[in-house]
Amino acid sequence: MRYQDVYEDWKRDPEAFWLNAAKAIDWDTPPTRALFDDNAPHYEWFSDARVNTCWNAVDRHVEAGRGEQAAIIHDSPITHTKREISYVELRNRVATLAGALRAKGVEKGDRVIIYMPMIPEALEAMLACARLGAIHSVVFGGFASNELAVRIDDCKPKAIIAASCGLEPNRVVHYKPLLDGAIELADHKPDFCVIYQREQEVAKLTEGRDYNWHGFQYGVEPAECVPVEGNHPAYILYTSGTTGAPKGVVRHTAGHLVALNWTMKNIYDVDPGDVFWAASDVGWVVGHSYICYAPLIHGNTTIVFEGKPVGTPDAGTFWRVIAEHKVRSFFTAPTAIRAVKREDPKGEFLANYDLSNLRALFLAGERADPDTIEWAQKALGVPVIDHWWQTETGWTIAGNPLGIEELPVKLGSPARPMPGYDVQILDEGGHPVKTGELGAIAVKLPLPPGTLPTLWNAQARFEKAYMSHFPGYYETGDAGMVDEDGYLYIMARTDDVINVAGHRLSTGAIEEVLAAHPDVAECAVIGVSDALKGQMPVGFLCLNSGCERSHGEIVQDVVKLVRDRIGPVAAFKSAVVVDRLPKTRSGKILRGTMVSIADGKDFKMPATIDDPAILDEIRDGLQSIGYAGAA
Repeated sequence: MRYQDVYEDWKRDPEAFWLNAAKAIDWDTPPTRALFDDNAPHYEWFSDARVNTCWNAVDRHVEAGRGEQAAIIHDSPITHTKREISYVELRNRVATLAGALRAKGVEKGDRVIIYMPMIPEALEAMLACARLGAIHSVVFGGFASNELAVRIDDCKPKAIIAASCGLEPNRVVHYKPLLDGAIELADHKPDFCVIYQREQEVAKLTEGRDYNWHGFQYGVEPAECVPVEGNHPAYILYTSGTTGAPKGVVRHTAGHLVALNWTMKNIYDVDPGDVFWAASDVGWVVGHSYICYAPLIHGNTTIVFEGKPVGTPDAGTFWRVIAEHKVRSFFTAPTAIRAVKREDPKGEFLANYDLSNLRALFLAGERADPDTIEWAQKALGVPVIDHWWQTETGWTIAGNPLGIEELPVKLGSPARPMPGYDVQILDEGGHPVKTGELGAIAVKLPLPPGTLPTLWNAQARFEKAYMSHFPGYYETGDAGMVDEDGYLYIMARTDDVINVAGHRLSTGAIEEVLAAHPDVAECAVIGVSDALKGQMPVGFLCLNSGCERSHGEIVQDVVKLVRDRIGPVAAFKSAVVVDRLPKTRSGKILRGTMVSIADGKDFKMPATIDDPAILDEIRDGLQSIGYAGAA
């Protein structure tokens, strides 16, 4: 079947489409229907079924005779170690950990916070919770004590599973003192903590509360899988909220299983037994969906990578991992590929590795600029697929479904909506705009299986954040347009559409022009307040390694480029060269924080910022081009 047929098939009968997809899951009690809409606009999927995620991700592959296949490959260039864990080993390890948690009173519905680095034990902790029907909440390892405390107070975990430390290329991140600080700050106190001691740092345990990972599991009875209702929460994943309080995105068990399993073949084009690698972190949604759950549910081998795209030890690390482990589909963020391109603009490291197993590179997490896609296409010689989704949706809203049909790639577009998503471009009044016009991207309700049904203990906030602006739609918070072929273009967050003298301009469109300059490795554009024009665009440029031209010349070039390609209407006159852009640890550029600095407004230091010192460079750069607000 072709993409259009599959999409029409879904649209014609969503109920039959998702019940058919549900046949690939092992049910304790199969669902009698797919959609439960009695409480619209709060929709649920497969609510009357009973099922266990851990069984589907681990045990069933062992029962089917595939127990010796590698389930997890851990590759850590930071510790210079590699190891494989087979499905049968994974089952035994997860069942024992679940048994130990059960022996300490963790039951179905209890919450467990997981605060760990990129080690297989992080996945084992997630799966052990799923085995018992406990609800896990993974918090990015190394998050500050205050941020962890907020999450402890919101989800009230019975237990916390953590590691003694995390590892960066040049330093050890001390997790245990951060965890101790968080528990002290939090009003809610967990009953106990389990600490995985890494050899790089052995943490001091608090007597009576903390247990050593290995000792905790010694001599316990392994736990069997506990079936749960289809609408039982699988996990809570906190995403930053505009009010400063994090939003706890909830994922229901059955829809999560069905949707993620469907995506592995249809979108990523992998078969059971293939090696799939998402270079992300378990603390983010990509880590939940595509390091832990989807590959294992589908019977793939997943890679847990503890390293960086550059510096561990060089810009060839990604290619080494792909070659050594015979990766078929690779998924990372555009920012990671830009980092590799900046260090190795000619792609010279690629010549050292055999990448013949690689069929596709998938990019998500932010806009993939055409320049980065073209560089990767040329370097790798495989389809480079931009696809778009969010923490809230858990899987692709718009993409190029390689397992159904490889759609023509249009640079700057993540291609077309996936089955389950009826995507509309709306004006402020909620009316569809014309083809090619910029507007707010919204998805007609109901959202498909695997997406968020609500926020943890915050139903009113869920409705206000996502449902109230455009009744009958889910508001994505992104702005964009659709072309005459139905291709979607994500131009900016709605907040990043700037108004220059009455003209609505997408910062993403200007960034696309800047990124096309041969000396520019990475860039960001923000709108700063201007008394005359309302807002003015300002560009920040990071240059390629080895660039010898003067900064002034490059700035003149890009100003001319924007004038030539977008026109005088963009009023683009200011750009500054910086070493790095401020980002979250997952690679998103902190444009809102940069705007606050430019406009001289107070802002809360983002909890997820990679390196706060970069903000001083941004402030200095803005002052150098006359933005006194940054002082």
